[in-house]
Amino acid sequence: MITLKEALTKSQEELKTIRASIKMVAKDSKLNAYIGFEESGEGIPILIKDNIQVKDWNVTSGSKILQGYKAPYNATVIENLQKNGLSPFGRANMDEFAMGSTTESSCYGATKNPHGNERVAGGSSGGSASAVAGGIAICALGSDTGGSIRQPASYCGVVGMKPTYGRVSRFGLGAYASSLDQIGPITQNVEDSAILYDMINGYDPKDSTSANVENQNISKSLNPNRKLKIAVIDNYIKEADEDIQNAYAKTIEELEKQGHTIIHKNMQNTKYDIATYYILATAEAATNLARYDGVRYGTRGDSKNISEMFINSRTDGFGDEVKRRILLGNFVLSSGYYDAYYVKAQKVRHLIKDEFSAIFEEADLILSPVAPTVAPKIGASKDILEMYKSDMYTIAINLAGLPAISLPVAKNSEDMPIGLQLIAKAFDEQTLFDGAMSMEKAVNYKK
Repeated sequence: MITLKEALTKSQEELKTIRASIKMVAKDSKLNAYIGFEESGEGIPILIKDNIQVKDWNVTSGSKILQGYKAPYNATVIENLQKNGLSPFGRANMDEFAMGSTTESSCYGATKNPHGNERVAGGSSGGSASAVAGGIAICALGSDTGGSIRQPASYCGVVGMKPTYGRVSRFGLGAYASSLDQIGPITQNVEDSAILYDMINGYDPKDSTSANVENQNISKSLNPNRKLKIAVIDNYIKEADEDIQNAYAKTIEELEKQGHTIIHKNMQNTKYDIATYYILATAEAATNLARYDGVRYGTRGDSKNISEMFINSRTDGFGDEVKRRILLGNFVLSSGYYDAYYVKAQKVRHLIKDEFSAIFEEADLILSPVAPTVAPKIGASKDILEMYKSDMYTIAINLAGLPAISLPVAKNSEDMPIGLQLIAKAFDEQTLFDGAMSMEKAVNYKK
């Protein structure tokens, strides 16, 4: 598959041929990465996660409850893509309402990993990552609430980038947890990620959380030769399996050879990150999903009265994982538990931000695992708590609103990809991409 940088040099006739070829191959693919082949425009084809509005497309967030819904407008990121010559092309499978870490909760069935069809692609942007890794998409958009771009990118051996919160407009993104969600690129390499990031970032008055800061043009000023101070979190790596630990140690060696300075640090136990994230994310999810009631949005269940209609519509329309998170969210927001859980979690969130800020007083970047293991086998994540723990390294970045990028660094003994992530200060995407370019060169990952 050609890269995004290469696609930018192609004529419209060449792009037309490329789109036709992608469609033909993707339809025959067994990955279940695409759930629709809608097109919008005639530019460079880019796969869109099924929770991003594209006008006149069926957009369902991987859920039964939104079957039949058609988007009445374009998300801001779609408008930005089209201004830059890219064309939305196909809907990517995803965990229902972005709730999950494996893309198994989708009403369309699980997406498979191109490195092993018996394994998950990760989630919730599993369709986007699988398609790029499987050579049936040039690049894709995903959304990241607690690692949902970086983790599937790591599992599939591609590059996934989460921008600073507020850097990319959320207008037109189906909301899971509004204070955490960010749209970002999934690409074949770091340079493509920077190019796509440049196209989608910027202030948007339609998004009340959009940051009114100077627009960036990262890809034109990439500098992989910058010498940076990179912090490594020594106590984090103890939670990962041996293959991840070995890849981490080897990557640190290669970064030192590139002239970077390694600083050793510790952070609080990841169990606090997990608890904080799932209290806050589920509380926001319960509020955001209240609109899907059979009246305002969503399919309508059979009923004799309005109370039955609410219950039947949500019972039939939502899957188990979404119901689980709605129940948990309503519990932590309920009278008698709000102060004990929700308020306390907000306080811990500030402690997490402060901890990152203290490290960034000495370091330019932080190097961390993305997940404690490689991609598990489909059906292996039936222990819900174990699935939640797979996000242990990614969720703190969303809680702190920081930018991060996952890139592949090695493969394990079963030939499955291992990804690591770099984390930067808020709004310092230039340093993030410079460090990622250097790391990509240093590890020389073989696809």
